[in-house]
Order: sequence, then C-alpha cells, then structure tokens
Amino acid sequence: MTTFDLRSTIAEALGRSRDRSTLLTDAVDDDDLVRQHSKLMSPLVWDLAHIGNQEELWLVRDVGGREPVRQDIDELYDAFQHPRAQRPALPLLNPGEARAYVREVRDKVFDVLDRTPLEGRELVDNGFAFGMIVQHEQQHDETMLATHQLRKGAPVLHAPNPPAAPAAPLPAEVFVPGGPFQMGTTIEPWALDNERPAHQVHVDSYWIDTTPVSNGRYLAFIDAGGYDDPRWWSERGWAYRNEANLVAPRFWQRDGDHWVRTRFGAVEPIPLDEPVVHVCYFEAEAYAAWAGKRLPTEPEWEKAARFDPATGRSRRYPWGDEDPTPEHANLGQRHLRPAPVGAYPAGESPLGVRQLIGDVWEWLASDFQPYPDFRAFPYKEYSEVFFGGDYRMLRGGSFGTDKAAVRGTFRNWDHPIRRQIFAGFRCARDHRQD
Repeated sequence: MTTFDLRSTIAEALGRSRDRSTLLTDAVDDDDLVRQHSKLMSPLVWDLAHIGNQEELWLVRDVGGREPVRQDIDELYDAFQHPRAQRPALPLLNPGEARAYVREVRDKVFDVLDRTPLEGRELVDNGFAFGMIVQHEQQHDETMLATHQLRKGAPVLHAPNPPAAPAAPLPAEVFVPGGPFQMGTTIEPWALDNERPAHQVHVDSYWIDTTPVSNGRYLAFIDAGGYDDPRWWSERGWAYRNEANLVAPRFWQRDGDHWVRTRFGAVEPIPLDEPVVHVCYFEAEAYAAWAGKRLPTEPEWEKAARFDPATGRSRRYPWGDEDPTPEHANLGQRHLRPAPVGAYPAGESPLGVRQLIGDVWEWLASDFQPYPDFRAFPYKEYSEVFFGGDYRMLRGGSFGTDKAAVRGTFRNWDHPIRRQIFAGFRCARDHRQD
C-alpha cells in the first residue's frame, strides 16, 4: 500500500467512526446525553468527550507534537480515575462544549495525518497510532450503542433487518481436527498488543456448534427449568443466579404465556431463529452443561475461525484474508439485531462454521492472559493491567462492532456477570474415540 493509499484508508476509517459517534449522540436530546441510563455505563456525553481526549493525547500531542487543546480536562476523561457510576457528578463538558472539542481535535488530527511520516517510529509505522484511535472510538461507539439499549423511551435508532438465513439445513456441529495452528499475529498492522505475537498452539480434536446458540434453543433450556436446577450451574454461577434473580436473558420479559424482549425501545416477540444475546458467562456455561457440552476455549475458537486445513495456515478472517463486506458478516451497526443463525454463508470458515465474526460476541471458557513473549505497547493500561483479573474472553464481535475493531485475532474480555453487552455463545464438546 502506498503512503497516499494508507493516508486515504486512515482518513476513511476516522470519518466512518466519527459519523457513527455523531449518529449515536445526535439521536437524543441534551438531557439524554448527560443522563446516566445505567450505573454500568457512562453518560453519552462522557463517552463523546473521552473519545476526543484520547485522540488529542495520542495523535495531536504525541504523534503530532502539538500544543494541548484542553489539557485541563485530561483527568476528567481518564477512565482509570473515575468509575462509571461516579462520572455524572464530575464537572464534565456540556453537550455543546463536547461537540466543539471533538471537532477541534479532529481538525488538528487531519493536519497531523497530512504531515506525519507513517514510518520510522513504531507508534506510527503503518499508521498504527491512527488505527489504534479508530478502534478506540469504534469500541466506545459500541459501548454507546449498549447505552442506547439501556435507555428508556421511544426508539430513536433505526436500521433495516439483516438478511435471512438460507433455507438449506446445516449440520448442528462441525468437527475440528487436532493438531497445531498459528494463533495470534505478528504482521497485522493495526493489531493490538494482546493479539501479539503469533505462536504455535496445539489443540486436541473437538466439535464446535456450526452457529451460535439461538433464542429457540435457549428457550428450551428455560422451559426445561434450567434456571432452577443447580446441576447445570457452577458454584459461582449458581450464587450469582440467585443473587441477581436471573430467570432469562436480560431484556426478556413474560407477556402472558410467551416471552417478549425490549430492543432499542421497541417491545417485540422473541425471534426464535436469532442468536441469543444479553446473557452472561454463567448463563452460557449453564446452558452448555444442560446441553451436554461446554464452552469453547479461546484457542479452540480461534482455530475454528482461522485454520485452513487445505493449506495449514491461519487466515485473517474465516472467509479469507480480505476485509469484511456486508456479504461476509453482520457488523458496524448496519442492522440493529443479530441475523438468523446460519446467515452469511459467504462468511463461512473452511471447516464450515458460520457467524464467527459479527452478530454476537461469544463467551469462551478461557481467562484473559498474555500470549508467550507478550510486550505491552504502546501503554500497559490497554491490556497488561487486566491480565489475571476476573475476566472471561469474548471473541468474534457483534452487530454493533465495526470492521476496524474485529478480526480473527481480536481479543475482547469482560467480567463474567456482564449482560448489557451484545454477547451470546456457541458450544463445543470433546471428540471421543471409542
């Protein structure tokens, strides 16, 4: 890629992320922007100014070497300084000030992009710092989308429905042969530090579900009394089920003799053919036990998503090395719901596994740990401070994840009790040779 093409790619990605941030914040009035819709989330206006502040810190000051725009607000928008529940009480920028701030920062960033050599310094090689900021903004956009799901009131976001699944039946699960494969990456230019370096991992043979678990399959677990039977739950999961009084995925409620859900302000019947979403790790773990299976490990998930048995190499994505298109996966808030299970045949992996990218983040059985020879870059607070904590891995992205912030090696993590995120799961089981 030429320097001109790289600058154009960066500019397009920056513009796409800002268009999305603008859509998410302009969709509501100023009262909604400053309101905290859940203690789990920041006010939308905090996310917006935080996006601008991170962009200023890394691109305007560090990469560009420019004078600060608003050094006085650095501490207010430091995510490590103030828990989300406390942020509404801070002297935050008001909506007008926040919008003016992010515009001023972005104008300076485009000037920095025009003038900065994209080589000769690790932070800017291949546009890394710009890519890191694009991914940061898109991750906060997905967080803001989750805030929209939590807000009360009439729908303010709208999008067309995703494509239907092909009518041809699919096998329930796919066999993944045992053996080594290359996990992680050393060459992906915008890969973050926890995705690096590439390394060989041996995985024993196993079976993995062809698609994520659907609402219909999950409803069978509910109807069978799965939430009331401690046999299916880990000790910690059962304790949390009782503490939180879990009876169904978040945003589901009974309406007479059937279930409905609230989705971005609209109440609708549960679509049985969609992947289940808004379940925590413990719910996914319990369903898998009830089904006689388990959750995949992180190496198992990545092998199913990237390994090509015909060549023995690991791809960037299940379908190959090309970037995602609307035919490959449900990404980028293009649709405001998961597609039916079995959709996106063009996104199928070489082994025949579908919807590994997009639709719903997938809970995995693994903790968040560094890869061998991990090196923190460009700062410890992105990954290193979270290693070994109370986190479970999530892979694959959701319908609210942008293509810049997900790939076959991208790693996400969260506390196992989280249900407001767009997370579902698929199951796996050992391959037993009798």
